[in-house]
Amino acid sequence: MNTTFLKACKGEQTSHVPVWFMRQAGRYLPDYQRVRSKLNFLDLCKNPALCTEVTLQPVDIFHFDAAILFSDILVPMEAMGLPLEFHEGQGPVFPEPVRSQQAAEALRIPNPAEDMPFVLETIRLLRRELKVPLIGFAGAPFTLATYVIEGGSSRNFYATKSMMFQRPELYRLILDKITACTSSYLIAQAKAGAQALQLFDSWAGALAPCDYERFALPYVQSILADLRKHTDIPLIYFANHGATLLRHTSGLDADVLGIDWRIPLADAIRQVGPHAVQGNLDPLALFLPKTELEARIAAMLEDGKAARGYIFNLGHGVIPETDPDQVKIAVEAVHRFSSRSKQS
Repeated sequence: MNTTFLKACKGEQTSHVPVWFMRQAGRYLPDYQRVRSKLNFLDLCKNPALCTEVTLQPVDIFHFDAAILFSDILVPMEAMGLPLEFHEGQGPVFPEPVRSQQAAEALRIPNPAEDMPFVLETIRLLRRELKVPLIGFAGAPFTLATYVIEGGSSRNFYATKSMMFQRPELYRLILDKITACTSSYLIAQAKAGAQALQLFDSWAGALAPCDYERFALPYVQSILADLRKHTDIPLIYFANHGATLLRHTSGLDADVLGIDWRIPLADAIRQVGPHAVQGNLDPLALFLPKTELEARIAAMLEDGKAARGYIFNLGHGVIPETDPDQVKIAVEAVHRFSSRSKQS
């Protein structure tokens, strides 16, 4: 097995810089579109055979150094008893948002083996097929809470923030339940065979640092502490728009911190202390001409040498309009340039 990703997570020396991309399986790939045309998104997430197929697609095509489980961060929220819909052009929708004491108390803590068996079966299937490590994942509690409180995506998070500030006890009840659900879900993924786990905090950057410290960070810390009791696999935390939060996230008990593109990689590395670093190419940089894209990648690889361990990735997910040939150029450049640097 190609173990460069796992070694980099632990700060060990590698033959080249490992690379994988968030949303590396998805709508930019014609092979994914073919599978997706057969059924709706949520049904796809619940089909282990097809989830296995689309997880493998980018690894087989581009030779990424890690695979990430194909699923969605909101699957556990449905398992908590919330109706979930995905609408084309609108994204996820919770028709019954959680904004009352009664709704919060009705949230259940699911049993992953009973309520989300399709995710665990997908992990088991993938472990039989993969020649690279498999990353499991979940959404971080604050990010998940925004969806269930707002009823979907939001620009200003009015419902969430007003609850935080005006009804903190209700907010804590919701977050405590989401945190318990997320911990058990990730532990189950590790037991099923995931070889690393990433916690996605997609909306953490919507918080002022003082509010992040109070209303989001403790729940992340709780999950990481729970995971450390049950598994020794690498743990990754990614806070989107998180450059302003590094003072707080650098203290987390995670092996790797994911960095978005809104801060120079070298600056982030200086702030994160003993963590390995993952990131941080702007996803839209994949639209650069080949020579400019390769030059940017070479510069990032040079900066990455200062990290305890470095994993090349995007600063967020691949967007659907991306040309797959550009992804191929990027992955090949990472492998080519970093291998040469190790030999020199």
